[in-house]
Amino acid sequence: MKRNMPHTHPGRTIKDACLDALGLSVTDAAAHLGVERSTLSRLINGHSGISADMAIRLEKAGWSNADMWLRLQAAYDLSEARKHEDQIHVERFEIASAGQ
Repeated sequence: MKRNMPHTHPGRTIKDACLDALGLSVTDAAAHLGVERSTLSRLINGHSGISADMAIRLEKAGWSNADMWLRLQAAYDLSEARKHEDQIHVERFEIASAGQ
């Protein structure tokens, strides 16, 4: 079943709802989160995903909860995989009925 529900990379949400909303630079936000500037930059630019560790950091900063961030990442990852699901060739398992 094909689903055409594109998801925004969660890094964009971090940029818009957290950094921009608070007027934070990537450098300041990274320092506050205890990560390298490049780590946060890759995330907000969609070049890396939210790890469990980063989700906890975002939660501790008061930016929603870790579960929500990981769900957003999983939804995005699935949306990206669906773009090429026609290239994934797997046949459904057929269970033999009893007595055969």
